Amino acid sequence: MAAEQRKLLEQLMGSSSSSRDAQLSLDDAKVCRSFIVGTCPHDLFTNTKQDFGPCNKVHSEGLKSEYEALPERERQRYGFEYDYIRDLHKYLDDCNRRIDAAQKRLEKTPEEIRQTNDLLEGISDIDDNIKCGLHEIQTFAESDMVSVAVDVWYQLKLMAQQKAEKERELKALSDTSGPSGHQKLQVCDVCGAYLSRLDNDRRLADHFYGKMHLGYAQMRKAYDAFPKDMRNRARQQSSLDDDGPRGSGKGASSYRSYKGSRGHRG
Repeated sequence: MAAEQRKLLEQLMGSSSSSRDAQLSLDDAKVCRSFIVGTCPHDLFTNTKQDFGPCNKVHSEGLKSEYEALPERERQRYGFEYDYIRDLHKYLDDCNRRIDAAQKRLEKTPEEIRQTNDLLEGISDIDDNIKCGLHEIQTFAESDMVSVAVDVWYQLKLMAQQKAEKERELKALSDTSGPSGHQKLQVCDVCGAYLSRLDNDRRLADHFYGKMHLGYAQMRKAYDAFPKDMRNRARQQSSLDDDGPRGSGKGASSYRSYKGSRGHRG
């Protein structure tokens, strides 16, 4: 775990790390507000393909403990929770966009849809012609026009072969496009990874207990734990501030502006 590694590093660094943290205060712009309030997203995905790299803010266990010891009213004055919400929203929004993009990649392309519709229409037309032909054969047979009935029968036989060929083309198209063409793939709506409907329980367990899935699940749970009105205010403020939610030193002032003014999947 990144947090455990950081604690170990701080212990190894000893007094130099402690003296640096001692020079910082809670409202210092260098302090990571997400770490102070909850868990910094940078700590959740180390050594995964979603690794965000090291956080460029200071993660101080001492300041975190100081914040947690404050009365609720004092914590609200800092407004760090709004910074944390904005941080979570930023990364979850990125994840949701990846989920939507991955889902679209599993859908049929416009050309595949056109080909499918053409084949279905062709099969339907042949079916109608075969039905008409069978009716004609019966009529010719009743009129003792046997040779004509035989000719129509041969034509129907050719139509049946054409229908079978189009059905094979349709099956081949279905097998190589859309979800069927991707080995029955589906997209995990928590972390955006591809899952196969053919996976056994062990493989599914490996995914759901994997670091990346658990990391995004933790972020979504933390985000949804905040009241909806707080999430909405944070999102509104986030659209006004393009600086990014990385603890940019706007805690108290941001909170004042908020006062004046999904699982997370939206």
